[in-house]
Amino acid sequence: MFGCTHMRSDNTKYYEILGVSKSASQEELRKAYHNDARKKHPDKGGDPEKFKELSQAYEVLSDPEKREIYDEYGEDALKEGMGGASDSHSPFDIFEQIFGGGAFGGGASSRGRKQQGEDVIHSLKVSLEDLYNGTTKKLSLSRNVLCPKCKGKGSKSGKSGRCYGCQGTGMKVSTRQIAPGMIQQMQHPCPQCRGSGESISERDKCPQCKGKKVAHEKKVVELHVEKGMQNNQRIVFRGEADEAPDTIPGDVVFVLHQKEHPKFKRKFDDLYVEHSLSLTEALCGFQFSLTHLDGRQPLIKSNPGEIIKPDQYKAINDEGMPHHQRPFIKGRLFIHFNVVFPESGFLSPEKCRDLEAVLPRKPGKQPSDNEVDECEETTLHDVDMEEEMRRKEQQRQYETYDDEDDDDDEPTMPHRACNQQ
Repeated sequence: MFGCTHMRSDNTKYYEILGVSKSASQEELRKAYHNDARKKHPDKGGDPEKFKELSQAYEVLSDPEKREIYDEYGEDALKEGMGGASDSHSPFDIFEQIFGGGAFGGGASSRGRKQQGEDVIHSLKVSLEDLYNGTTKKLSLSRNVLCPKCKGKGSKSGKSGRCYGCQGTGMKVSTRQIAPGMIQQMQHPCPQCRGSGESISERDKCPQCKGKKVAHEKKVVELHVEKGMQNNQRIVFRGEADEAPDTIPGDVVFVLHQKEHPKFKRKFDDLYVEHSLSLTEALCGFQFSLTHLDGRQPLIKSNPGEIIKPDQYKAINDEGMPHHQRPFIKGRLFIHFNVVFPESGFLSPEKCRDLEAVLPRKPGKQPSDNEVDECEETTLHDVDMEEEMRRKEQQRQYETYDDEDDDDDEPTMPHRACNQQ
C-alpha cells in the first residue's frame, strides 16, 4: 500500500485501552472515550499518563486513515510517521473538542487558564515541479521565546510587583472633551507596564531580557513539500509561533502557492498541455517527445490511420500529478491538439486536384455549370471578429452620444397663453 515493507507490531493495545472490539464503529469509539475521559482527567484526580494513553488511542482509531495503518502494521508504523500519524495533538485538545471548554461545571481546566497565542501565517511559492517531485526547503524563522535565564519571569528574584500606573489592571482610561457637555472615554494598554499589570524594579530586572520576559530566537526549519500537495494547502509547525508568559504558543503555518507553469496546467490531480500539429501530422500521423515535470521524455504518437481533429483532446493514464500521500497513484495527462493549416496559395490547382482524388468526396450536391452561370458572384474577405465587434461597440457608443447631443440642442419653444375672445 505504501511501497515499503514494515514488520507487524501490536495492533490491539488501543482497542483494549478504550475497551472496544476491533470492529467498533466510530460512534462506539466516541462513547467509549466519552465515558472514560471524565474519570481519568487529571483535574478529577486521574493519572495523567493513563489520560494521555486514552486520548492517543482515540485520536488514532477515530481517524480512518490512521486506524487502517494501525490495524495493518501496528503501533510502530505510526511512530515512524506513516500516514502523517506523527502529527499528534495534545490530549487536552481532544478532550475539549469532545466536551467543550466548560467540561467540569464551567470551571476551566488548569491548562485552559492559559491564553492561546496567535498563529503566524506565511505564503510559500512553489513550482509545479516541486509539487510533482516533492522537495525540502530550509527556511529561517524568527520568533520570541521565554527568556532562558529568568524562565519568562522578567526578574532575577522570580517575583514582580503590581504596576502603580494601572493598579495591576494592565489598562488605563483617558478622557477627552469632544463637544460641550460631551466627554469621550478611551481605554488603552498601560504604557508603564505595557499591559502586563506588573512592575519590576530596575535592580531586580533580568540582565538578559531587561524585564521583557522574552528573548529573540532565530532557527532554521526544514519544510517538506510532499508529492501531490495542492495549491493553498497548509503545512503546520505546531507551537512554533511566539512564546509569551501564561500563553500557549500558536502555530507557524505555511500556505503553498503554486507558481504558473509555462507548459503544464493543473486541475486537481490531472495535467493539461497544449500541442500544435501540422495538417500533414493531423492527417497522416505524428510522434513527438514531451519533457515531463520529472525530466522524463515519454514518446507520444498517434495510432495508424488515426486523424486528429482541431480542438481535440487525448489522455494518457498515470502521467498526471501524484495523489498526495499515495504518490504511486497518479492522475491523467490531457493533451489539447491545435491543428495548424497551411497559408492560402500553398496548393496549386494541380495539387488540389491530386488532393481531391485522395480525400473523401465533397458532401452534398454540387451546382452544375449552368446553375453557376445564373448565380451572382461574391467576394470573401478576411475578418478579425474581435476587431469587428470592438468597432461596432465604438460605433454604437458614438451614436448614443450623438443622439443625446441632438436632444440637448433642440430649442425649447415658449408656452403662450391663449386669449379668449
